[in-house]
Amino acid sequence: MSEADTAMSDTTGSFADWVSAVQHRTESALDRFLPQATIAPARLHDAMRYAVLGGGKRVRPLLCHAAGALSGASAEALDAAACAVEMIHAYSLVHDDMPCMDDDVLRRGKPTVHVQYDDATALLVGDSLQSLAFLLLAEHCPVPADTRAALVSQLAIASGSRGMAGGQAIDLASVGLPLGVEELEFMHIHKTGALIRCAVRMGAACGHLDVDAHGRLDHYAGTVGLLFQVVDDVLDCEASTEELGKTAGKDAAANKPTYVSTLGLARARERARELHAEAIDSLSLFGDAARRLRELADFVLTRKH
Repeated sequence: MSEADTAMSDTTGSFADWVSAVQHRTESALDRFLPQATIAPARLHDAMRYAVLGGGKRVRPLLCHAAGALSGASAEALDAAACAVEMIHAYSLVHDDMPCMDDDVLRRGKPTVHVQYDDATALLVGDSLQSLAFLLLAEHCPVPADTRAALVSQLAIASGSRGMAGGQAIDLASVGLPLGVEELEFMHIHKTGALIRCAVRMGAACGHLDVDAHGRLDHYAGTVGLLFQVVDDVLDCEASTEELGKTAGKDAAANKPTYVSTLGLARARERARELHAEAIDSLSLFGDAARRLRELADFVLTRKH
């Protein structure tokens, strides 16, 4: 076992070392699973690698590995699950940045895919990453066949019209509209929360937990998904483009409903603290075994980009 893999499985070391180990393992696995840029069609494969590698916080893989450690899942199964959910996330960013959606030119501190390549390539990058994610689960996840089927189902629901894509559709239809808190949270439970929740579910499903434990983890995941979006909305108002690695203030400029526009900045910060406390409380059953999940909730609350 490598030094990075040892740090990844260690629940007593520092959070920073664990994050670094999981990020390193995930980057290596993504590099391995993505087609090489020398394989035809080379331009498409190069753009897929550009979209996925060398950037991002890898929050979803971190959550997947943390839940998997709690359920006793193998690192190899978690590699496939974490990379699958990260590829879906990357595809969503590529499409979200396109002119027909949010029309942004910067992502993770570098030009967005449609700017670096072209619109058609960006569209195909998203399509290809989505299909590759399901291929990973079908062919590279060493779990029983019924578990693989469940993982595919969970990821499909989380990324489709009843999850992320549906939330994005609601978001686009809500521009300029005064949404209430319940409507806003319904949108973000789908747009942002569904894939975060799925990452935790998939990590847990790669191992073995009882029904009550799955329910508590699911509550944690749903709460952290909303927390992530509240903090995102606050950062969009407070952080700079350089800090965020994407265009700051874009939601306000586009007249999109956010937690800040709906609640005000102070109440949005308070809502973030409430969601964080709820997430931590949902892990009380697990004791020290859920340390990494608690630390990830802390990280989501206090992140600066």
